[in-house]
Amino acid sequence: MKYMNLSITKIHEAILKGEVTPLELVKEAIEACKKDDNNSFEYICEKEAIERVDKLDESKKDSLLYGIPVVIKDNYSTKDIPTTGSSNMLNGYVPIFSSEVVLRLEKAGAIVVAKATMDELAMGGSGTTGHLGITYNPWDKSKTHLIGGSSCGSASSVAAGIVPFSIGSDTGDSVRKPASYGALVGFKPSWGRISRFGLFPFATSLDHVAYFTRNVEDSAILLNVLAGRDDKDFSSSFKPVEDYTARLNESVKGKKIAVIKEIMDSISNTSIKEAFNKNIAALKNLGAIVEPVSIDHKLLKAIYPTYIIISCAESTSNNANLDGVKFGPRESGESFEEIMTNTRSKGFSRLIKRRFVIGGYSLLKENQDELFVRAQKCRRLIVDAFNKVFEKYDAIYCPASPKVAPLVSSDSDALSDEYLIADNYMAFANMGGFPSITLPLGFEDNLPFGGNLTGKPFDESGVLSIAKVIENCTGLKDLVAKEGK
Repeated sequence: MKYMNLSITKIHEAILKGEVTPLELVKEAIEACKKDDNNSFEYICEKEAIERVDKLDESKKDSLLYGIPVVIKDNYSTKDIPTTGSSNMLNGYVPIFSSEVVLRLEKAGAIVVAKATMDELAMGGSGTTGHLGITYNPWDKSKTHLIGGSSCGSASSVAAGIVPFSIGSDTGDSVRKPASYGALVGFKPSWGRISRFGLFPFATSLDHVAYFTRNVEDSAILLNVLAGRDDKDFSSSFKPVEDYTARLNESVKGKKIAVIKEIMDSISNTSIKEAFNKNIAALKNLGAIVEPVSIDHKLLKAIYPTYIIISCAESTSNNANLDGVKFGPRESGESFEEIMTNTRSKGFSRLIKRRFVIGGYSLLKENQDELFVRAQKCRRLIVDAFNKVFEKYDAIYCPASPKVAPLVSSDSDALSDEYLIADNYMAFANMGGFPSITLPLGFEDNLPFGGNLTGKPFDESGVLSIAKVIENCTGLKDLVAKEGK
């Protein structure tokens, strides 16, 4: 029997009944990692995982994550395990400490079996810019569709049934968009709800710890383990941690849900619209109040360019330490400046260098008011507009993407409303630190698509409870890509 296709709770029950051991689970996951043909992994932790199993404390067997394998995105520090951020600039880098997320997972008994591929340094949304190349969508055996990024390997490893959950990071929609393309649940809790200590910084004010599961309950279980204050991360919240599973069976009756009219209008795919409207009708039948709400069209179109300016500026500053001296490979040169220039020129991909140019240009003294400061002001207007919606509504619900997974060779009209709004609106949740979850909504030509639900800051329990109702309505959970196209 394959256990990695099962939910966290079912695997846990199998362990308690003695049907399977943690070592057997790890061996199953490692074997599946080795057979993976989607380019999901940077490093398979076979030796380290088996050693970790030997150190498990059987007195903690009641922990829901005890003995369960997990895949970690390669931008989380893992002690004595290579961590490259899928960049040639960090080839050979082995951290001397583990991130807080990894520490909490290990404390709960989870076993890290692999480090996942990603877009280089978490920049990009395609899953094509990491130094190992393209990561493919397990739902398409012809290898012509992408899983999306930047958390591509984390997504594909869960979608393919290699592990029941994985850790990613979400700066714009880097977990929630791949979740839509992979028939997964992708959850980004509020900014500060989970410690980012040991997570390579991309854009500090936008970065969120996020993760993939195959059902909503598993997402709540993970948040119970990961949430809480960490003194090593000054941005982590002091707010008390709830039992995020407690409200999962709460009725949706009387809950007010907003659907952003301009986002819906920018979607041309009729299959996605029909599935979404069918789901809305089901929610209304259960007593939810679902209403269309308008947000200034100009503000919605400004989300993506605002995100690009702020994220590029912050990433330029955050990655200045990758200079060829402190980490990774070093090119030759007669001075520090020459070493740094040669190393960064050769070590970074074109996309990374382009983003650093945008960020550096935005931060120049003579450009700051026009670009970086202006973007920050626009961010404030965007967040205020969504906060105004949350004054009257418990959540905002829209399709997570205007299409199914894109082709490897696909190209989008970067100035169209569909691209600027429907394809990139989810970054508003990063700008405001709102909890946001994507979950399966339907299929088109055997390829999945999802819906996205976003709530008020630190209302993870409320978001998860509505998401559970949506999941019950669609019946789409615990999905694994078996046949594909």
